[in-house]
Amino acid sequence: MLERRVAGDDRLDSIDPIAPLRQRRPDRVGRARSVIVIFLVGGPSQVDTFDRKPELDRLDGQPVPQPIREAVEKTKFANVFHGAEDSLMKSPYRFAQYGESGMWISELHPHLAKQVDRLCFIHSLQSDSNNHAPSSYQLHTGDIRPGKASLGSWITYGLGSECENLPGYVTLFDAGPLGGAANYTNGFLPAAFQPTRLRDRGVPVLDLVPPERFAEGQGETFDLIGTLDRRFRESHVATGDLDARIASYELAYRMQSAALEVGDLADEPEYVRREYGIDEPEERLASFARKCLMARRLVERGVRFVQLYDMPDKDGWDAHGALEKNHTPRARWTDRPAAALIEDLHRRGLLDSTLVLWVSEFGRTPMRQGSDGRQHDAAGFTCWMAGGGVREGVRIGATDEIGLMAVERPAPIRDLHATMLTAMGTDYESLSYRVAGRDERLTGVAGSARPIDEVFG
Repeated sequence: MLERRVAGDDRLDSIDPIAPLRQRRPDRVGRARSVIVIFLVGGPSQVDTFDRKPELDRLDGQPVPQPIREAVEKTKFANVFHGAEDSLMKSPYRFAQYGESGMWISELHPHLAKQVDRLCFIHSLQSDSNNHAPSSYQLHTGDIRPGKASLGSWITYGLGSECENLPGYVTLFDAGPLGGAANYTNGFLPAAFQPTRLRDRGVPVLDLVPPERFAEGQGETFDLIGTLDRRFRESHVATGDLDARIASYELAYRMQSAALEVGDLADEPEYVRREYGIDEPEERLASFARKCLMARRLVERGVRFVQLYDMPDKDGWDAHGALEKNHTPRARWTDRPAAALIEDLHRRGLLDSTLVLWVSEFGRTPMRQGSDGRQHDAAGFTCWMAGGGVREGVRIGATDEIGLMAVERPAPIRDLHATMLTAMGTDYESLSYRVAGRDERLTGVAGSARPIDEVFG
């Protein structure tokens, strides 16, 4: 340990409290340098989007096959039957094969269908809760309980950021995920690793620009505040909050030009705006398009982690009744911008170094609920990844023949997190933080997670 300190090692034990986001060396070579997480709040249905189940079509209106019911009831996912009718409901959407890989994609995602040869599908995710907030917490922080540190905070804590003039961890949303800020908070990690929310319209950060009458003397004001803060810091111990405030003031000062520039989408070429749908009259599509385009602009400038949410209203993808009325417009709002993001990153040479994750807190049952809706399903659901060194045009894991529970390579959320950290070149076991006498990890107790190795080939 002493040798490492003398050698000026840039590991976690030498984080500069005044420059906490200074870039740090990963544990090993990783392809990904930045992460974009697209979180679709509420639970899109896997069997209506990317997990085609011909047997579900054949059994439409019939009860869940007894062997499947018995298998599920022997697991912790037995509550997946609660609130759902014992009547299977086929997908109302047509599926077709796309790309050289021959992926089956539903008609909900015609634009993503054109990108399938760049996508890596994981069909066997499992969450420990069948309720929105706890499952969302687990997806974001590794635990169904609030109060833990989020994925974006862990990654910026472990690796810092390549950008000095913008935050290392950015969130983009209209309404945040169910469960609130506990999803994306820094939790027990130092305050410097909390996210900064940017807006996709107008000034990206409220009150970023000072009134004109104060602008001229702003530099001298910050210098004085910084001098007083450092003088106090030198004579006191345990100044973590003050360190974070000093770093925040300095970052805010540098952001005054950088954030304004990254939020100015008017300088994008017309064909890029058209691809994303920035100028579409349907505001919910245009809003999500702005978020996706800002995500590209942020990672292009070295921001480490961008979390963007699709939550334009209180329901999200939570289709307990009238599945088509819920899913059809939401897919229209998100499909085109997400596909444009993949294409744009590829065209700019950024996809190899940017890991993109499309995910929700859980999926939905193949059984009917209410008026042609579906209940929550944490027993087996789908996400996809792209870029960052993951394999392209492949499917990993599988649910049973009706799409209810993962039966091939079940992947708990901690395994997804271990996979993402591995793609970043970070040892998910050694990335820890001491809290109340124990080492906390994103991936839980040491030895309990394993990366989904099939993702990397």
